[in-house]
Amino acid sequence: MGSARRILIGCAIIFGVGIVLALVGPFGSFEASFGLRLIYWLAMSYAGYFLYFPAMVAARALAPRLEFPEPALWAVACLIVTVPMTAVTWIANFAWHRPSWPTLDQALAQYFNVLILGALVCALFWFVQQRRVAPPTPAAEPGEPGLPRLVERLPAHLRAAPIALEMEDHYVRVHTPQGSTLLLMRMRDAVAELDGMPGALVHRSWWVARAAVQGARRDGRNVRLQLAGGIEAPVARAQIAPLEAAGWL
Repeated sequence: MGSARRILIGCAIIFGVGIVLALVGPFGSFEASFGLRLIYWLAMSYAGYFLYFPAMVAARALAPRLEFPEPALWAVACLIVTVPMTAVTWIANFAWHRPSWPTLDQALAQYFNVLILGALVCALFWFVQQRRVAPPTPAAEPGEPGLPRLVERLPAHLRAAPIALEMEDHYVRVHTPQGSTLLLMRMRDAVAELDGMPGALVHRSWWVARAAVQGARRDGRNVRLQLAGGIEAPVARAQIAPLEAAGWL
């Protein structure tokens, strides 16, 4: 799914969230007219989306690099981003009906109120993301000549020699020249179904096809392989020397 389409879908979901909040009127907002509630909650919902969404994207990208579970990083990102989101809500409330600085207790109460809503919406987006994951499929049979068995598990429009495999929780993301998808399987099982395709496990959560490597980028002691399609794969420090000896770097 392209990033532009993902943002459009996210904005549509947030529009629905804003309408629901306007109808419910949580945290004392029900006392206002519906029109005012609708404007307020749509504004807060979209402000939250454009604060939380980049943080969730960053958490997803950092999870394999830090070798940390993605849901845990989502939770940490949610806790952090709730701080500026609380400031946004306070500014909006100040302009609306609270012409005074909040006390520490009021600030903490507002933080936790914002955190509750932010966590619920983040959980909603997590659920939507998981729903887009490809369902598990039976063991693949030998498929098209020249392509590994793993390709048979992919949607028809993605069936091509994999560029890389990326572990995400209990799933493996298969990157191909046509895009990527998630498969519910273990990394070692996915690698086994590559049928000896030239490549290597360059990181505990990444397998990379040798033919897809276009270069390498170094940042101090960290090395990332630059792959076809603009993909970058981290290299575990223990793998740098073997890959250099094999001519990968």
